Amino acid sequence: MFSQSLSRRGMFRFGAASILGLSLPSLLKLQARDTHRAGRAKNVLVILEQGGLSHIDTWDPKPEVVAEHRSPHRPIATSVTGMQFTDLLPRTARIAHKLAVVRSMYHAKQGANGHPDGTQYILSGAHPRGPIEMPDLGCVAGHLQGSDCAYLPPYVMVPGNNEQGASTRTGFLPASTRVFKTGGNDLSDPAWRVGDLQARPENAGPRLDERQRLLRTVDSGFAASSNTLGGMDRFYEQAHDMLSSPRVAAAFNLQGEPSAVRARYGSGHRGACYLVGRKLIEAGVRFVTVDVRWPHTPDLPGGFNLNWDHHDYMYNAGSCGTIRNAAGGEGRYGIGHWVMMGSTDTAFAALIEDLDQRGLLSDTLVCFVTEFGRTPRLNAFQGRDHWTNAYSIVFAGAGVPGGRVIGRSDKDGGYVVDQPHTPEDYAATVYEKLGIDRQRPLYTANRRPIYLGHEGEVIRELF
Repeated sequence: MFSQSLSRRGMFRFGAASILGLSLPSLLKLQARDTHRAGRAKNVLVILEQGGLSHIDTWDPKPEVVAEHRSPHRPIATSVTGMQFTDLLPRTARIAHKLAVVRSMYHAKQGANGHPDGTQYILSGAHPRGPIEMPDLGCVAGHLQGSDCAYLPPYVMVPGNNEQGASTRTGFLPASTRVFKTGGNDLSDPAWRVGDLQARPENAGPRLDERQRLLRTVDSGFAASSNTLGGMDRFYEQAHDMLSSPRVAAAFNLQGEPSAVRARYGSGHRGACYLVGRKLIEAGVRFVTVDVRWPHTPDLPGGFNLNWDHHDYMYNAGSCGTIRNAAGGEGRYGIGHWVMMGSTDTAFAALIEDLDQRGLLSDTLVCFVTEFGRTPRLNAFQGRDHWTNAYSIVFAGAGVPGGRVIGRSDKDGGYVVDQPHTPEDYAATVYEKLGIDRQRPLYTANRRPIYLGHEGEVIRELF
């Protein structure tokens, strides 16, 4: 549907210098590239709710399941006639006309039913056991398209330090395409800062400026006779701008947001993460992934592993327990608790409305994803286990027609019965929305051609 032509002019992509052990100017030099965009989406914002969110408790209610396996969370009406979510999503139900829900996701290939592999699968849209390791979608987008935001990396993960943060991959692409992870235990903490995009304390302020002036003085006698030195000067200048620009600090400064906006996203870590995601999109970052797991805090006894891996007691009003048993689901709170679906429903609805009101939703593809679903049957510990045969993901923005359901699972939510789609289809859709030509290969270091999303089919109902 869309095509793309590449040019030779320089546009910058940025990696995480502290992680790679490379100087910031060297990384900037590694990442100079330019492309022409032809797709509908200028930016992509992925909400990765890691741990395997239960589809039958959220996007795909199944009220006719036998009582012993039925979710206690009943269907509710949404803003779209005939489209129902469960009562865990009351705020999101009011914006259903802006959403497209794919209820027919599944894994066609075996071997990605654990969290690390499943997370890598959805981050890259390629099976992790394939013949060649594929990069994250964000690495590809940054590599081919750069970013409209010259002072931040093109691919950012917020906060990126949770259980499956290590599942990000550059694959066959250069190490300089690696995602930049903000870090941070609790982003709602007023003291939270992103250290890797700030000057070291001993070099900050006037001293950084003095060093920059000294560099210019030393280089001035050599620049005319050295093309290499002149080229590096450009990257040093850009590195200095990144470390000294107030725009960098502003992009992550939640304290500067109006109190009413912060309240809309909800109190605590998840709302703060979603809000930082919006701020990065507003700044022009090409690809943002929000990877949330609520931190362990004193006011949540037993809540030390607050992802969606509800193997036991998932409907408890409070903690699911702290002692590992055969199910291995300790350290969570029940799915209906505020730190779980309560905060998710609040933050996601606020995010979509906020993007729309700021005029950003029309150009931003929002993807709400998880690595797989949960079993249609409760286990002996009143929890649900990993399930790759049916689950749901959600899209909004960038021309996605809202108010529709795509695909269908059976009456128990166990298997897809209509319009099946895979993570490969998800990747193909993201690439197509960005205007990335999937017929044009990228090449490995030994010149092997690699086609992007070639095993998937675009989800046409999203166009």
